[in-house]
Amino acid sequence: MKNLKLYLPVIGFAALAVLMWRGLYLDSRTLPSMLLDRPLPEFELRALETGDQLLSVQDLPDEPFILNIWGSYCLPCLQENPIFMAAKEADVIPIIGVNYKDTDAAAREWLDDNGNPFTLSIIDDTGRYGIDLGVYGAPETFIVDAQGVIRYKHIGVIDYQSWDEEILPVIDAVQAEAGS
Repeated sequence: MKNLKLYLPVIGFAALAVLMWRGLYLDSRTLPSMLLDRPLPEFELRALETGDQLLSVQDLPDEPFILNIWGSYCLPCLQENPIFMAAKEADVIPIIGVNYKDTDAAAREWLDDNGNPFTLSIIDDTGRYGIDLGVYGAPETFIVDAQGVIRYKHIGVIDYQSWDEEILPVIDAVQAEAGS
């Protein structure tokens, strides 16, 4: 028993080293979401377009849509904006923007300067709705089916490869289920 106490630090170090080594091979973009296959959380937030109109889940499309968390301060959001603009022009799927921890003026200016891919924009200036969604920061993207259930979550910037290989197949699947 006395010898076991001598080896405890070594055993603890070995266990910690194994956990850290395992962590090196995990993909940080595939963090599980507790909300997958659950309804989109309820909200009552202002519309960016009007500033004073309150919107809720009932105001969202009754067809599959993308819910994108973005901010004017977010450089990766600028990177994925052309992909969303092309999707809007091709009428691929409605895109709902959640302007996260930003100011109304900065958000409107960003959309004026870079193009507005959103069918509707919601202001989450306190970040409370982001917490309800389990958001780590902007950008994050959810795909919501026609019943308002979150079917997919993408953490980080969407590039052309992830759009083609990850996002579009999920969009196709939820649209096929919805019959659209």
